[in-house]
Amino acid sequence: MLKVFFIRNELSGIFRIYLSTSFGECKTRIGKNGSGSFGDEQSESRTAGNSYCGHKRQRFHSRNLRIIVAFRRFKNRFEFYYFRSKKVDTAIFEVGLGGRLDGTNPFKSTVSVITSISLDHPKSLGDSEEKIAFEKAGIIKNKTPVILGKMKNSPKKVIEEIAGQKRAPIFEYGEDFAVSNISVSTAGTIFDYQSKRRKLKSIRTNLIGEHQAFNASVAITAFDIFLEKMKIKISETKIREALQNVYWPGRMQILSTNPLLMIDGAHNEEGIAALAGNLKKLFPDKKIFFVLAILRDKRLKKIFDLICPIASKIFITKNRSQRAAEIDEQVNFVKKHGVPFETSENVLKAVGKALNEVSAEDVIVVTGSLYTISEILKTVR
Repeated sequence: MLKVFFIRNELSGIFRIYLSTSFGECKTRIGKNGSGSFGDEQSESRTAGNSYCGHKRQRFHSRNLRIIVAFRRFKNRFEFYYFRSKKVDTAIFEVGLGGRLDGTNPFKSTVSVITSISLDHPKSLGDSEEKIAFEKAGIIKNKTPVILGKMKNSPKKVIEEIAGQKRAPIFEYGEDFAVSNISVSTAGTIFDYQSKRRKLKSIRTNLIGEHQAFNASVAITAFDIFLEKMKIKISETKIREALQNVYWPGRMQILSTNPLLMIDGAHNEEGIAALAGNLKKLFPDKKIFFVLAILRDKRLKKIFDLICPIASKIFITKNRSQRAAEIDEQVNFVKKHGVPFETSENVLKAVGKALNEVSAEDVIVVTGSLYTISEILKTVR
């Protein structure tokens, strides 16, 4: 049986090793082949992770770069050791930040994937999409296939140049694979996929949003190339089942209805644009109320420029991150758009105010940061 391990830097999930300090807790969770538990192995790894995190937690959020680097190195070594001890056939790693200098980069990969390019983490990755593309292209290995998601031409050219230098074959969205006939509802997303390797009609995923069809097309293409290189065959039925059963918390996730309460981890311009676009298509005739808490190092003006035109009212608050934008700073941007607003001292109180004010037909969207929605998820688990 093929053993596949996934590492994701996300809120939760059954396939991962993840040492988390981002959400005010330290934990390690390991999953394999659809199971989120290894029994004693999981307990041992969690204990090891917590022991380290407990020692570093107070110092981790400081601006001491050496502490951050030390933590990331520990995290990577911990993952590598576990995978090696289990003699896994396949390990899937998500880069922590950028790619060129990331701790996951030393591996010789079978397939490399760059999903998209957007302006985020400018102090670390650069202040232009081209500079960020250069950092992300650092994961490309010699003669190793690289999959490119939907992106603008300027960053794509940077990646293509580096791939050419390394003689790495490129498979680009729009050139080698694509999606069409996208249909989005609160139940999920349906789309057609086509590439030179396969054509799939009416694929279903319970992830909501047009952008999820693009994301899925990248995953299918990468998986097909991986299967081809490894000389493995997987039925179309299995691929369809996998996509339909994807669970990704905090991504246009609906927590309740009447009124509809949705959380989304969009935290940069690209993510907010995707969220706003999908909301306009899903709820063209409904009032949309936002609970918003953003990090101060994001492009606040751009974010509010995207949200305010579709907002009936915004409940502005502040999450628990040390990087959280101050409430007054966010209020200044809302005032410029003339959108009704109200402030709350924390995320949960803001959600409570929104629930008390809206009608059963309205929509509440909590967004702005993964830190923001994590505070909601902790109350509903």
